[in-house]
Amino acid sequence: MDVIKRLRPGRGMVLSVVGALTLAAGAAGAGPAMAGPAAAAVREAGTPAVRRACPPARRGFERCFALFAPQVAVNAAIAAGASGLAATPAGWGAKSIASAYKLPVTRDPHQTVAVVEVLDTPALAADLAVYRKQYGLPACTVAGRCLTIVNQHGKTAPLPPSGAGSGSDIETMLDVEMVSAACPPCHILVVEANSAGFADLATAEDSASRLGAPVISNSYGAREFGGTQVFSAAYDHPGHVIVASSGDAGFTAAIFPANLATVVAAGGTELAHASNARGWSERVWNIKGVGASGSGCSAYVAKPSWQHDQHCPGRTVADVSALAWNIAIYEKAQGGWLRVGGTSASAPLIAGIYALAGNASKITPEYVYRHAGSLFDITKGNNIFRDVCGHDYMCVARKGYDAPTGLGTPDGTGAF
Repeated sequence: MDVIKRLRPGRGMVLSVVGALTLAAGAAGAGPAMAGPAAAAVREAGTPAVRRACPPARRGFERCFALFAPQVAVNAAIAAGASGLAATPAGWGAKSIASAYKLPVTRDPHQTVAVVEVLDTPALAADLAVYRKQYGLPACTVAGRCLTIVNQHGKTAPLPPSGAGSGSDIETMLDVEMVSAACPPCHILVVEANSAGFADLATAEDSASRLGAPVISNSYGAREFGGTQVFSAAYDHPGHVIVASSGDAGFTAAIFPANLATVVAAGGTELAHASNARGWSERVWNIKGVGASGSGCSAYVAKPSWQHDQHCPGRTVADVSALAWNIAIYEKAQGGWLRVGGTSASAPLIAGIYALAGNASKITPEYVYRHAGSLFDITKGNNIFRDVCGHDYMCVARKGYDAPTGLGTPDGTGAF
């Protein structure tokens, strides 16, 4: 059972600031800049603050896009031995995700999804087991050869230093648990980079491809500039679908590597139950003061032949989208159950769905544009922090293609 309580700021919202909170994008284009030794946080009365897992990135480095808040009451109830509703994680869980996107999760496509991460997460296997047990998913273990963890060179040893408690572990757990939700039978390859530097992540990306994963997920990025494009070859591997988060800063400069024409750029949405045929409603993810689905017009990458939107002469981000808010994950080093958000969630979800479809070794990013009829068209919401795009499709959802949600969200696997 998934227990849902929306964390959407509104009346009674308490804004807690450590240092300065601005609505300008951070150094990596990852969302509102948050200064101070701890990230500035936004919360509703009575709920823990929502924080950014990863600190702002300095030049030459990329930043993960995960947001999180501890589920204090749930974790306390579990520690006290409680059961039932009090000990049930809040937020969307694996079963709700599969329902919302009509995923045939019992089908085994015999596929592997690679997730590229920063630093080692020592308790990864144990924490993944907790998540999968909670939602009735089959076990995925190292011993069973479902889960493989390697360093950036593709070797099982030595692994990078531990990132437990640093925030990178939240990103890693979010990624493997979202792949698990989208494709429970899939194998997972975790490739751990030594740092968030462009070069280390590019090396890890090449290793993920070399080790044979047909789908590779990347939940990190940086604002595009000439220095990012030097590493574009690492994200161009024919026979592999590469997915990257579009960023959490709303409409802004395009984010690398999502800006590349060889990459499927994943935007973010919010889900709610609804009394319609689908049983769900969906809109652009946009939480004031926290983040919004990234979109942008590349100044460095030419317009792909398969994109036809009119107001961006270059590559437009995003291509597709998926859930990016109010998600339950488990990470013991951060207290146990967390609520998470950000396009860090949508990228591994989309990657898992590509794997579930089983076509990744035969298709390119163009494929989804030729199968848009197999997506839910998202027509509500926007990703505006500042009125800088004139309420254009680059920042406002509309019928058909729009930049915040791309062509839409998965309706089964037909578009993938």
